[in-house]
Amino acid sequence: MSKKKEIDDRFKRFGTVSFTSVTKVNDFIDQLDQGKVMGNRCVECGMVFFPPRADCYKCLASNMEWFEIKGTGKLVTYSKLKFAPVGFEDDLPYSIAVVDFGDCKIFGRIASDIPDEDVQIGMAMKTAANKLPSGQLNYVFTKA
Repeated sequence: MSKKKEIDDRFKRFGTVSFTSVTKVNDFIDQLDQGKVMGNRCVECGMVFFPPRADCYKCLASNMEWFEIKGTGKLVTYSKLKFAPVGFEDDLPYSIAVVDFGDCKIFGRIASDIPDEDVQIGMAMKTAANKLPSGQLNYVFTKA
C-alpha cells in the first residue's frame, strides 16, 4: 500500500481571491494568522524578499531566514482603484500602495478605514495582518 503524499495548501488562505494554493513559503500564512507580516532574507548573500521567496534569484541559494516587517515605512506611491480585476469587484473602491521600509518596498492595500484626504505621499505607515470576513488572510497598510 502506497502512502498518499499530503499537500501543504495553506497559501490558499491568502488574499481576497487566492490564485496560488501551494508554495514553498506556506509558513507566511501561519505567521499572518499570528498577526505577523513576514519577509525573508537569503542567508548566503543578504537579498531581502517580500513577498517571501523560497529561492534567491541572485545567488540561487535556498537558505532563507524569516524577519518581521515592523516599524514604520514611508508611502512612496498609491492609487485609488475604481475598476478591479476578476474576483475583486465587490471590494471597490480601494487603494493600493507601495511603502518603503528601508530594507524592502512592499506593495499592498491601504486599510479601508483611512479617509482618502488623510493619504499623502511620504506619510508614515505600518503593515498589519488582516483577517477578511470570509476568513481569508491578507495584510494592509495603516497609519503609523
